[in-house]
Amino acid sequence: MDVTKKVLCGDDLFNPVLSMGLQASLILSFSHLLQIVVKPIGIPTPIPQITAGLLIGHSLLSKIKLVEKYFYQSTSADYYNVLAFFGRTCVVFLIGLELDISYMKRHLRAATIIAAAGALPCIIFSGAVSYPFFKYFTSKHEHFVAFMFIFMLAAANSASPLVIRFIAELRLGTSHIGRLAICSSLINDLAGILCGALLMKIVQGGGFKWAEWVWSLLFTAIVSFVVRRIAILLNQFNSDSQYLKNAQIVPLFLLVLLSASFIDKWGAANSILAALVIGVTFPREGKTARTMTHKLSFAVYTFVLPVYFGYTGFQADFADAAVVKNLIGVLVVVIFSISGKILGTVAACHQLKVPMKDGIVLGLLLNLKGHFDIVILGTIRQNLDWNNSFVEMMLITIVLNTLLSGIAVAYLVIKDNDMFGYRFVPLEKQNPEVELRVLACVYAPRQVPAIVKIIGWLNWSRDFPICAYLIHLVELLPKKRANKMYNQLGDDELSDEETYGGNDAVEISNAVDAFIIETGIFIRPLKVVSTVSKIYEDVCDAAAEFRASIIILPFHKHQRIDGKMESGRESMRTTNQRLLRNAPCTVGVLIDRGLVGSAQTPSAESMQHVAALFFGGSDDREALSLSTYIAMHLNMHLTVIRFVQASARENEDRINVSSHGNEQVLMAIPSGGVEDEADTGFLEDFYNRYVTSGKVGYVEKHVKNGAQATAALKDVADVYELFIVGNGGRRNSTITTGMSDWEECPELGTVGDLLASREFDPCCSVLVIQQHKPPVE
Repeated sequence: MDVTKKVLCGDDLFNPVLSMGLQASLILSFSHLLQIVVKPIGIPTPIPQITAGLLIGHSLLSKIKLVEKYFYQSTSADYYNVLAFFGRTCVVFLIGLELDISYMKRHLRAATIIAAAGALPCIIFSGAVSYPFFKYFTSKHEHFVAFMFIFMLAAANSASPLVIRFIAELRLGTSHIGRLAICSSLINDLAGILCGALLMKIVQGGGFKWAEWVWSLLFTAIVSFVVRRIAILLNQFNSDSQYLKNAQIVPLFLLVLLSASFIDKWGAANSILAALVIGVTFPREGKTARTMTHKLSFAVYTFVLPVYFGYTGFQADFADAAVVKNLIGVLVVVIFSISGKILGTVAACHQLKVPMKDGIVLGLLLNLKGHFDIVILGTIRQNLDWNNSFVEMMLITIVLNTLLSGIAVAYLVIKDNDMFGYRFVPLEKQNPEVELRVLACVYAPRQVPAIVKIIGWLNWSRDFPICAYLIHLVELLPKKRANKMYNQLGDDELSDEETYGGNDAVEISNAVDAFIIETGIFIRPLKVVSTVSKIYEDVCDAAAEFRASIIILPFHKHQRIDGKMESGRESMRTTNQRLLRNAPCTVGVLIDRGLVGSAQTPSAESMQHVAALFFGGSDDREALSLSTYIAMHLNMHLTVIRFVQASARENEDRINVSSHGNEQVLMAIPSGGVEDEADTGFLEDFYNRYVTSGKVGYVEKHVKNGAQATAALKDVADVYELFIVGNGGRRNSTITTGMSDWEECPELGTVGDLLASREFDPCCSVLVIQQHKPPVE
C-alpha cells in the first residue's frame, strides 16, 4: 500500500495515525491515574502501566463495538511498530548509558551463572511439554522445531527494561542484589534477543546469513567510534554552562537513531545490540553524557516506558482464557515459568553464597517478560499458519507472569524492608576489598579540589573501585517578590531548579569532569536544592538511597591566602551539625588547609604522607578503618600515631602481636573496660595485617595530659598532609584533658576542635570521622 495513502486514512474510517496517538494517550492517562491509586502501597509503576494497557486493550474497552470501529484501526499497528522501534532504541541506548560497567566486569561470572541457572529449568520444562501444546494449537502440524524454540524462549526470557524499572522503583538500584539482577537480566535478555532474531530469520524464510551479522557488527563498531569521538569533541563546547544546547545534542542523538534504523535491515536483534553497544561505549564524563542522560531520561521515563509497558497489556486478549483448555495451558505455563525461575536462581544463589530470600527476589525479577516477546509473537502470527489461540495464550502468559512476579517482588521487598532496605555497616566491620560508597558534599567550587583528592586517595585499586557521588548543595533562600512585576524579576528568580547554583554549578561540574579525565575515577555529580532548614534531610535521603558508607562534608571555615582560617556561612555549620546528629552512616568533616594541587592520584615520585591519630573509642576505630583504604594505595604512606597514658605504662599489658624470626614485636595495650577491649582487639588485628607487613607505620606517643598531647601533635603537624582522627565527642580521658579549654567547634570533638583551631594554622588538613550510632530501640 502506498505510504501517503496509508497516512491519509486509506480504507480505514479513522486516521490510523490519530488512532495510534489516542491509544498511546489513553495508556498514559490510565497508567498515571492507576499510579496515583497504588503509589501509597508501594507498587512499582510498570504494574499500573501494564494494567492500563489491559483496561483499554482487547480485553475490555475494545469489546465496545463503537470504540472498536473508530479507535482500533487495522493499520494502526504498522505505525505503532515504527514508534515501538524508536522507543525501543531510546530505552536500550539509555540502559547502556547508565549501565555500571565496572560492577558488571567484577560480577560477570556470578551474573552469568544466575541468568543461566534461572533459564535452564524453564527451558527443560517448556521443551518437555511443547509437543502436546503443539498438537493442540496447530492445525497443519508443521514447524514443530520453531514452535518448541518459541515456547522455550518465551518461558526463559527476561525483560531487562522492566527489571531495571522495578529495581529503580523499589530503590534497590545501588544494592548488591539490585545491580546483580540488572546484570543477570541483561545477559538473559541479550541471549534471548539473539536467539529470537535467529528464529525470526528462519520463520521469515531468509535463513541465517553470517555476512549480514559481520557487516552489522562492523558498522556498529564504526558508529560507536564516531559517536564517541563526537561526544568527546562536544565536551569542549559551552564552557560557561553545565549542559549542551539542544541544537548540539539533538544531531548526535539523531545519528544514533538513524544508525539503529540502518542496522535494523539486518534484523531487530542487530539494532537492539547496536543501540546497547553505542550506549555502553559512550564517554561517561563531560557535558555530552550529562546532557544526553538528562534529556533522554525525562522522555523515556515519562512517555516512552509507560507506552512501552502498556502495549504489553494492550495486546493480550483474556477472552481466549475463557476456554477451559486454554486456561489450563496458561496456568501450567505460568506456574512452571515462575517456579522454574525461582528454583534455578535459588540454586545458583546457594552456590554463590547469596541468601535464599535474595535468590527468591532475583528469580521473580528475572521472570518479568517484555516487549521483545511480543515482537517475536507478532512475527509468528504474520508468517506461520498456526491457530491464533497460541499467540493469544502466550500473550496472556507474558502479562500474567509479569503482573504476578512484579506484585510478589514488591510485596517481599516492602515486607522485608529491613533486609532489602538500607542497612549501615560501620567501616570498622567492612573488608577493604568490598566496594566503598562515598557521598561527598560541596557548597562552592573551592571545596572541590580537596574533596576529590580524598576520593582519589581512597580509590586504592582498579579491581575494587569506590563508588563516589558528589552533591552540590544549593541553599534555596527566600526571596521577596510580592511587590515586583514579572518583568522586574531577576534571572535567578525565574530559573528552574536545573539552573540553581549559577556559575558555581558550572565550575563544580568542570572540576569534576577534569578529575575524571585525569584520573579515570568516575564521580557521579548531583545537585540538591533546598532550604537551609531542610537541606540536611535531602543529604540523609541521598545517603540512604545510594547506600553510602560515609558522608564527607566541607568545614564551614576556609583558608585565606595568608594561611589563616576564615569563617564562611553559618548555615554550613548548622547543616554539618544536623548531619552529624542525624546522618544514617559515618560522617567525615574535612578541614582543608591547602589540600589541593593536581587531581592526579599519587605517584611513586610524589609519595603522600597521612597520619591516623588513635586516642581510643569507636570513632577512632572508624577513622583508622577509613585510613586502611589510603594505606592500601601503593603510592600513599600511612602512619598510625597512638597516644598512650604515660602514667599507666607500668600497668600495661604487652602482648605479642607478631614475630619475625627470633624477634618479637610488642605493642602496649592498656587494660580497661569494654571500649578498651574493643580497641585492643581492633588494634591487634590491624597491627598484624598492616604494620608487620610494612604497609603502615606505627608510632606510640606516651603523654600524661592534654598539654603534652598537643605538643606532640605540633611536633609532627608539618610532616603530614592530612590528619585522620575520630570525633570521640567530649572524651573523658586524662590524655585529652585541657585540650578543650578554648572550645570553638564542639561538634568536631575534643581533638578535632584542637586541630581545627588557630594553633595549627597553616599546618596540615584534618578529616574528623564520626561513626554512626544506631538509635537504641
